[in-house]
Amino acid sequence: MRERGAARQPTRPRKSPPVDRACAITGAEASLAIIVYRLPWTWKCSKLLMKSIHAGLNAVAAILAIISLVAVFDFHNARNIPNMYSLHSWVGLTAVILYILQLLLGFFVFLLPWAPLSLRALLMPIHVYSGLLIFGTVIATVLMGVTEKLIFALKNPAYSTFPPEGVFTNTLGLLILVFGALIFWIVTRPQWKRPKEPNSVLLQPNGGAPEGMEGSMAMNFGNMDKSDSELNSEAAARKRNITLDEAGQRSTM
Repeated sequence: MRERGAARQPTRPRKSPPVDRACAITGAEASLAIIVYRLPWTWKCSKLLMKSIHAGLNAVAAILAIISLVAVFDFHNARNIPNMYSLHSWVGLTAVILYILQLLLGFFVFLLPWAPLSLRALLMPIHVYSGLLIFGTVIATVLMGVTEKLIFALKNPAYSTFPPEGVFTNTLGLLILVFGALIFWIVTRPQWKRPKEPNSVLLQPNGGAPEGMEGSMAMNFGNMDKSDSELNSEAAARKRNITLDEAGQRSTM
């Protein structure tokens, strides 16, 4: 009987450390992908290179998120634990779905050179806002998941008695919250924004003139006006010279 129990025990799945590492790496990859444009030492790199790095980091994070989801569903199904019954699971699955949609939108619209500039200008504010929203949703999912795990796991001593595990995990949750706030602060600071490239042209979403071209158009119109005025003054000078010549010829006659 003891041998049979020992033979059955390995078949019971456990939440392995690789799954936890995958969850942690997913958040790290997503946060690094968000601020990759904001790091000053990346401003010297080309925009296409930074787009590729941004898309690559998001793709790795999406793959790790899918692996984590599959592991969690396998763990629940093997132990006959209901799936998708808590707010943590609802928010987490929503975050993963939005993350994948965000990745696909960024790949087909911003990375590939197929989309027109007007469409990119229209979707860029939505893309930036969605990225921050999804990142905040991931932080909320992590905090809810940590709390849920503590409530279910800590029975003796109970979570309400401030055991060392609970205090440590609560401290970890506060550090995660501070980390998310730091990422939001970096993204929303104008001085951390990547400078525009000299030859870059960005269309206005309202159909206006492209940024960087209004000044050149104004300069061109100014030069045209200046050249027209110069031509008019030269024509007037020629007319005066012709009139003076005719008056001189009449006086000699």
